[in-house]
Amino acid sequence: MIEAVGLTKRYGKTLAVDDLSFNVQSGRVTGFLGPNGAGKSTTMRMVLGLDNPTGGSVTIDGRRYRELHDPLRTVGALLDAKWVHPNRSARAHLRWLAKSNKLPDSRVDEVLELVGLTSVANKRAGGFSLGMSQRLGIAAALLGDPQVLLFDEPVNGLDPEGIVWIRKFMHRLADEGRTVFVSSHLLSEMALTAQELIVIGRGKLIAQCSTEEFVAQATESTVKVRSPQLPVLRNALLHAGVRISDEGEGLVVSGMDSAEIGELAAQHGATLHELSPQRGSLEEAFMQLTGESVEYHTDLEQTAVAEAAELISTGK
Repeated sequence: MIEAVGLTKRYGKTLAVDDLSFNVQSGRVTGFLGPNGAGKSTTMRMVLGLDNPTGGSVTIDGRRYRELHDPLRTVGALLDAKWVHPNRSARAHLRWLAKSNKLPDSRVDEVLELVGLTSVANKRAGGFSLGMSQRLGIAAALLGDPQVLLFDEPVNGLDPEGIVWIRKFMHRLADEGRTVFVSSHLLSEMALTAQELIVIGRGKLIAQCSTEEFVAQATESTVKVRSPQLPVLRNALLHAGVRISDEGEGLVVSGMDSAEIGELAAQHGATLHELSPQRGSLEEAFMQLTGESVEYHTDLEQTAVAEAAELISTGK
């Protein structure tokens, strides 16, 4: 488990992380989200002892990172995929890391196989594509078979097959009872990957909850309805006091769930051809809850945030 309590980091007059408290539980993939400049990378660096907090603390299974002996056996991390000597081969890089943490050479070949780099193990890392470098970074994180794993933008540079692979791989690691903490700006991918979310803005905690709860609290659920007796159903819904909007050959209903709409349709003899709940997206929820935390808005971004908020509030 990772636990931050009152974590604060200042760089001169800049407050990068502001009294931030959260915990990352084992057995789940926890996504770490926030606008650019929110303090995500600084927070991860403090977790790994690369930056010292100005205030507060962050621990891994109750200990600070610098108190860990042979830390790769406890925590693995991918923060910068290109952090490797360009003239070293993938195998040589991993052997160097293994030796520094008293790990057997046999583990090197195991993790190379796990991430699909066996065939290029003896090639110079400097010639790797970004996707291959990401895989090498993941291999390094897994080297000590740690219980805690941190990944910063792990799908950068991966092709669609690689993205699906890392998603399933993270789920497998969590299913094994490990702590998996992953930062990403790809919200559509986080919606599929993360079961829990920690969302920050301007260094402060905005939310910590399940992905479903985060979307539910920031967006309104609606139901799409199609019926050959649409005018009858529309009048019945309006009489019931719910909000409706036209969408193609059907209606989008806010303020009434599918069961209630079905019962209302039956009462008025309206046949239903479609009755499907519409869930808000993680992207909508993220824009709604973090819009005020974005440090720099262009005119276009400000318009997009305002339009998204209007759409969410009206249920369109």
